[in-house]
Amino acid sequence: MTNRSSFLLDTNAAIAYIRNDKALLELLKTADEVYTSAIVIGELYFGALNSGRVETNLREVVRFTNTIEILPVHLAVAEQFGNVRRRLHGKGRPIQTNDMWIAATALSFDLIVITRDADFGAVDGLATQSW
Repeated sequence: MTNRSSFLLDTNAAIAYIRNDKALLELLKTADEVYTSAIVIGELYFGALNSGRVETNLREVVRFTNTIEILPVHLAVAEQFGNVRRRLHGKGRPIQTNDMWIAATALSFDLIVITRDADFGAVDGLATQSW
């Protein structure tokens, strides 16, 4: 029997999903649920708006948002963010602010972050997986 889990896509995983990365899509088949964060969607919009193919990339972001549940930043996520940031600051190991928000979302909802970003390894208690 397979041990299934629920995943939260980081920005690099969301981009791989949009690009139909076969290895990522195979991994996602093992999940009970797949989500992303409102923070990731913001990063995707930023990337699309600053690209050489704005209209095409914006359509891809919209298509992606229609295929996945987007978790909001609510009070529990904000509280978790404060804890994550404090712990990282105490370690002298800061990571990008958006990554702290993504980690806080995953911790709040008990999700595994699907990412290729090694910085998430600095967050205590955060489960991550690459593809």
